[in-house]
Amino acid sequence: MYILIAILMFGFLIFIHELGHFVSAKLLDVQVNEFAICMGPVLWQKKKGETTYSLRAIPVGGFCAMEGEDEESDNPRAFPQKSWWRRLIILAAGSFMNYLAGFLAIVLLYTGANSYSAPIITDFFEGCPLEASDGLQVGDELYKIDGRRVYLYSDVGTLLSRNKTGVYDVVVKRNGELVELPDFSMKPQLYDVDGVQEYKYGLYFGSVPGGFGTCLKYSWYTSLDFARMVWMSLQDLLSGLVSVNEMSGPVGIVSTISEVGNQAQTVRDGLESVAYLGAFIAINLAVMNMLPLPALDGGRIFLLLVNTLFTAVTKKKIPAKYEAFIHAAGMVLLLSFMAFVTFKDIWKLFT
Repeated sequence: MYILIAILMFGFLIFIHELGHFVSAKLLDVQVNEFAICMGPVLWQKKKGETTYSLRAIPVGGFCAMEGEDEESDNPRAFPQKSWWRRLIILAAGSFMNYLAGFLAIVLLYTGANSYSAPIITDFFEGCPLEASDGLQVGDELYKIDGRRVYLYSDVGTLLSRNKTGVYDVVVKRNGELVELPDFSMKPQLYDVDGVQEYKYGLYFGSVPGGFGTCLKYSWYTSLDFARMVWMSLQDLLSGLVSVNEMSGPVGIVSTISEVGNQAQTVRDGLESVAYLGAFIAINLAVMNMLPLPALDGGRIFLLLVNTLFTAVTKKKIPAKYEAFIHAAGMVLLLSFMAFVTFKDIWKLFT
């Protein structure tokens, strides 16, 4: 069941991404020649007005083909003929829709909660050296750790674990004001937790009461946290902390979603866990697609801004054929990488 849900989830995220491009293009008077869900051979298509709507066989991707997007066109409604800011809105609309979908999914999951865990210190473990220090106090809200914003209670352990020295630049919110604690030492100690010896930082954290405003606030914080996790993962990948072999493609993600759902105690818990993971995937797609790489929307936006600046300075446009070549080369590399990751995911399933 969860495998089917995962496939439908991917299809939905692709649909709303392309829908963002489609609706914004229509609203900004750009001619859309085809609106397709999935890739490959056509399974179904219907032409209405100037646009062909199609469903294709390979459940990966989709596209919104606009007039003049990849070729020269004198049509005044062609994509290149529109002002730079209109084109920027159209290119960014897909990622915006993915991010919005992720945020709304989090809102639905958080709605009705009586309280939300918060990075607010309510007490110290017995014998915790931090209690005797001149730094942290009961009632402090951890605001930043090493320059990174603490949005959620779960961020505390994540951000502390990224610094192996045990010395941090901490900022807390105390009585409504920000207080800096530079070079603050926080090292885990061995504590007895319900009869089990565990390494802990020795802090108890509290919660804030629920409500619609709090729900929206913590939903927004969670979405920002998801987006930051993507950036941190990319940093770890580029720095060598994470191997390419640890990355997952659609097959691996579907497998993970199925595992998360099947491990839940009840069907409701399984669906909620899958929905939460789906929200993360939606925001992940939004952020990844805005990277300034060829073939991605972020790459198109980058070249659009470069072309706009080049035109403003030289009064000439960069020929469309060069941009088309860059995106074509980028697409080949992207598809090759996706094929590698997919093969690796399939290999894992049988080994």
